[in-house]
Amino acid sequence: MNLRHQELCSSQEWADAVGERLDEWLTTTGRDIGNDIVEIGPGFGATTRVLVRHCERLTAIEIDPDFAAGLRAEFGDQVTIINASGADVPLASASYSGVVCFTMLHHVPSVELQDQIFAEAYRLLRPGGVVAGADGQDSEGFRALHEGDIMVVVEPDSSRTGSGPPASRTST
Repeated sequence: MNLRHQELCSSQEWADAVGERLDEWLTTTGRDIGNDIVEIGPGFGATTRVLVRHCERLTAIEIDPDFAAGLRAEFGDQVTIINASGADVPLASASYSGVVCFTMLHHVPSVELQDQIFAEAYRLLRPGGVVAGADGQDSEGFRALHEGDIMVVVEPDSSRTGSGPPASRTST
């Protein structure tokens, strides 16, 4: 991430805004992601701070070793932090009630790697489990924030819900 993007994503304002939206989604939509959740790509931990209050067991998969160390320091034994790629998660198949990823997929450098992350998410789910997430949409402002960054936007209609990985997608 470029410096401007890092400053935004590590800011209290960002954490408050993301936290408020996620908390509202978890408490008012009636969607149940269960009590045994895997979060892929928590970054600075804004969504992790909310998720840990809504489930019994939270495991976070973070590819950046410095971010993973920061998360371990913040959450201690409240959250299991694993330094690994979301495309190759060292956890047992069919073991989790939910897998989530928020505002991180656009940082994944290719559509193929994004699809691998989706495939891993579905692999981790027990029968009846839920994959949920949200990410930014392409816009002039979004592109400006990501100048010099990796930015492979996931088009809203390119992934599907259900019990399997998403259909093939093209990047923009």
